[in-house]
Amino acid sequence: MTEPGDGRGDLSIGRLAVYAMGAATAVLVLATAIILVVKPGPVLGVIVGLLGVAGAIAAMGFVSKRMTRNAYGPDPEDPEPGSDR
Repeated sequence: MTEPGDGRGDLSIGRLAVYAMGAATAVLVLATAIILVVKPGPVLGVIVGLLGVAGAIAAMGFVSKRMTRNAYGPDPEDPEPGSDR
């Protein structure tokens, strides 16, 4: 049996998309709940909304990177300058 991160390459693009969108949705729901509960002024509400969008983008990146690395393994080392690789 193989372990996660062994480089098999069994990544489902559909599952990756669903998990990434789910993470982004969770962050946006949290930002919306904060706006509804705190009821900030217009400027602070826009700031919380923009932070929610930035958090959603960060969550999608985190989930995508983690799932990809689990499927394909860590990034290979960059070759040194002057090497044959």
